[in-house]
Amino acid sequence: MSTPASKVLDRVLVLEMVRVTEAAAIAASALVGRGDEKAADHAAVEAMRKAFDDLEIDGTVVIGEGERDEAPMLYIGEKVGGAVGAGPKIDIALDPLEGTTITAKAGPNALAVLACAEAGNLLNAPDVYMDKLAVGPGYPDGIIDLAKSPSENVRAVAAAKGVEPGEIIVCVLDRPRHAELIAELRSLGCGVVLIGDGDVAGVIAVTNPETTIDLYMGQGGAPEGVLAAAALRCVGGQFNGRLVFRNEDERQRARKWGIEDLNKIYTRDELAKGDCIFAATGVTDGSLLKGVKRLKGHVMTTDSVVMRASSGTVRWVRGEHRK
Repeated sequence: MSTPASKVLDRVLVLEMVRVTEAAAIAASALVGRGDEKAADHAAVEAMRKAFDDLEIDGTVVIGEGERDEAPMLYIGEKVGGAVGAGPKIDIALDPLEGTTITAKAGPNALAVLACAEAGNLLNAPDVYMDKLAVGPGYPDGIIDLAKSPSENVRAVAAAKGVEPGEIIVCVLDRPRHAELIAELRSLGCGVVLIGDGDVAGVIAVTNPETTIDLYMGQGGAPEGVLAAAALRCVGGQFNGRLVFRNEDERQRARKWGIEDLNKIYTRDELAKGDCIFAATGVTDGSLLKGVKRLKGHVMTTDSVVMRASSGTVRWVRGEHRK
C-alpha cells in the first residue's frame, strides 16, 4: 500500500535533512577514539541544533536527548528551525550521536540520525527500554510477532524464506540481558551477529541483503526504536516494539507523554505514521555507511543516506566539505 505524499514535507527539502546529520557527524568525528563519550555527544548536539536553525521549519523535538531538565539542548518538546511559529509544522525524532561509546572507542556503526514527519505522526516514546523485533521487506504481513517466542519467529521467517531455521541470521545487541535469547537462537543453529552498540543500524541491516541479516531481536532504547521504525517505513520491512519499564518512575514518565497502554505491542506504522523522512550520516565506518574522513587540505568527506516513505526513494549521498 502506497503512502500519500505530505504537503507539509513537500516544503522541506529532503537533502536539507542530510545537511543536519552531516553537521552532527562532522562535529562528533573530531572526537572519535578520544575516550570521551559526553564530549562527542555534546559536539554532535550543538552542531545539529545549529543546522536546524538554517531550515525554514517549525519543528518540535518529540524524541531527543531527554526531557528539558535533563538536556539543555534538543530536549523533548524543544522547538527547532528558523521559522518557528510560521513554517511547516513537523515532528522530529533524533539521535545526534547514535553510538557514543562506539565513537569514544573508535568502533564501527556510529551514526548521526534523524527522522521527521507531520506533527502527530511519530510516537512520543519515553526514554525507556523497548523489546524489538524486525524483519526485512518481502515477507507476508504479520510474519513476526513479539508475543511469540524467538524460536517461533525464526521458524516463521525460515518457512517463508524456504530455508531451515539454522540458516537464519539474527542481529542482537551484545548485552548480558540477552544471554538467554542468544542461547535459544544458537540452539536452533542460527547465526547470531553481536553488535556492541548502535541498534538503529542493526535494525536497518535487515533491509539490506548484503548484510545477510534476516532478523533483529532484543532490547534497546525506545527512542531508537521509533527512529528505526521510521526508516523501515521508508524502505519496507516489519517492526514490533513493546516498552519495558524497570520501575514506577518510568511508568509515570510514559503516562506523562501520553502512553496509556503500557503493555501494548506497537507495529511499525503505529510508531511512525504517514509520510516520513529518515536521514543518517556515518560517524565511524559501518555496515550501512562509511564514517567521516578527514583528508589533507582541511577536506572532509561524509557518507549519508536519506529515505522518504511516500516515494520509497533511497538516496546515498557522498559529500565533500572544506573548512
